[in-house]
Amino acid sequence: MKFFVDTAEVSDILELDKLGLVDGVTTNPSLVKKSGRDFIEVIREICEAVAGPVSAETVALDYEGMLAEGRKLGQLASNIAIKVPLTWDGLKACRTLTEEGRMVNVTLCFSANQALLAAKAGATFISPFVGRLDDINLDGMELIRDIRTIYDNYGFETEILAASIRGANHVSEAALAGADVATCPPAVLKTLASHPLTDKGLAAFLKDWEATGQKIV
Repeated sequence: MKFFVDTAEVSDILELDKLGLVDGVTTNPSLVKKSGRDFIEVIREICEAVAGPVSAETVALDYEGMLAEGRKLGQLASNIAIKVPLTWDGLKACRTLTEEGRMVNVTLCFSANQALLAAKAGATFISPFVGRLDDINLDGMELIRDIRTIYDNYGFETEILAASIRGANHVSEAALAGADVATCPPAVLKTLASHPLTDKGLAAFLKDWEATGQKIV
C-alpha cells in the first residue's frame, strides 16, 4: 500500500519523507487555510519536496472554471494531480484533463456508482471518504471493498485512494479491503508504529538488561 500524507505542512512532509514513508501528498483548501500560507507557494514547495503525486484541488464548481484552474495548477510541477469533485462537471473536467495527459484525483466519493463513473472518465485516483461515511453510520470500508470488486471485474486502472482516514484501524482495514493508497494526517501515520504490548515488552527487556549491569558501548 502507498502512503500519501494529508497535509499542507511542509516540515511534516519532509520528516516523514526521510523515513521513506511518503509516496505522495494530498491537500485541500481547508489544509492550506490551516497552514496560513499562500496556496500556490505551498503547493509548489510540496512538489519540490516529494517525487510522488501531489493533489492540488480546484475550487471552481463549473466545468470551464475547473479546466482553467486545473491547467494552471498543472503548470506548477510535473507531479501535480489535479483534484476535482465528484460532480457531473467534475467528471467532465476529469475526462478533458486526463486526455491532456494530466493526473486527476476525483474526490468526495461516497458511492460505488460514483467510483465507477470516475474510472470511466479516466481518473488517476478515486478518493472515497471512509471516515465521513462512518460518521453517518455507514460502513466506509464496505465502499472500499465494493469499488475494489468493480475495478477488478473490469480492469480499471484508477487507483483507490482511501481518504478521511481517522485512525490506525482505518489504515489496516483499507489495506485489507484492497485500497491502493491511504492518505493520512501525519499524526495518524505515526500511530501505526505504536502498540501497548511493544511498549510493555520494551520496558521488561530494559529492566532485565539493567539488572545484568552490562553495557554494549
